[in-house]
Amino acid sequence: MKQSLCLIALVFAGGARAQSPDRGLFTAIQFLDAKLFAAYNQCDLPTLGAMVADDLEFYHDKTGLAVGKQPFLDAIRQNICGKTQRALVAGSLEVYPLNGYGAVEIGVHRFYPPGHPQDPTGEAKFIILWRNEDGKWIVTRTISYDHKPLKK
Repeated sequence: MKQSLCLIALVFAGGARAQSPDRGLFTAIQFLDAKLFAAYNQCDLPTLGAMVADDLEFYHDKTGLAVGKQPFLDAIRQNICGKTQRALVAGSLEVYPLNGYGAVEIGVHRFYPPGHPQDPTGEAKFIILWRNEDGKWIVTRTISYDHKPLKK
């Protein structure tokens, strides 16, 4: 019985590991994710603006589709700045190449009151499409879905 429980724990732990067929690509996107969401958490709109496409498409399961960099930045300013912060769920990040375009990033993130990452209030899944143009990575499409509150 004890061995079976250990085996089950190992299977689940293995499934929670970050995945990518290309370790270099994974590392690059992981760095970009950290930079993007550090700007998000600090309300650094110039950095956020520099990291997203002018024709950004942002799909959200609760608010629908928003198109364009400026509506995205306006929504961050009005709904995020000083109200919530984001943390990537450890082990949830997946990165895959998109031949001739860039990469797709998939993961789970949690939201919490500013300065209190130990008290998450919600969680969601996300997909981000990154376009690589001559070595410059930029977010072109984002899907944020399956938002749910976390119970204490």
